[in-house]
Amino acid sequence: MEVKIKTMEDNLTKEDKETAIHYLRTFSDTAREPFLILDADLKVIGANDSFYKNFQVKKEETENKMVYDLGNGQWNIPELKKLLENILPEKRVFNDFEVSHKFPDIGLKIMLLNARQLDHSELILLAIDDITVKKSVEMQLAEYTKGLEKAVGEKTVELKARIDELERINRLMIGRELKMVELKDEIIELKKQK
Repeated sequence: MEVKIKTMEDNLTKEDKETAIHYLRTFSDTAREPFLILDADLKVIGANDSFYKNFQVKKEETENKMVYDLGNGQWNIPELKKLLENILPEKRVFNDFEVSHKFPDIGLKIMLLNARQLDHSELILLAIDDITVKKSVEMQLAEYTKGLEKAVGEKTVELKARIDELERINRLMIGRELKMVELKDEIIELKKQK
């Protein structure tokens, strides 16, 4: 499937495109997050070391391949397809689009995708922010918080029951104390009558 994304009516020279690719590679190689450089047909022109490391793929398995064919079709993700083929041509940029995908070798990855169609060069820069660990920590924290709230609720009920019991005992003791005072007064009255 060929998808052409045009940014200019006139074509750039081969030298202009090579210069643009050189600058993109230089930029992406300095970044920590994984990057893919795609041409107008969504074929991978290049990727940075972070991409190769995070997704456990080799350069020769990646470059000059359609993005959807990477890793035996692992990147044939419906959400990614929609973004690259429908949204990007209209808006020329998308940011923080969350995609979850289970890769056969590396497992579940939760990613924020950012892409920009670059002016004048018909190139697309796709940045991939792997937020799997962050999401996992957030879910664990939410579970911990839920458990903590439940435990606090149970302890609150327990403490309320103990307070109620103490108040009942206190009322009994006060009642006995008052009865003892009353009996003492009666004893004193009886002694006076003798």
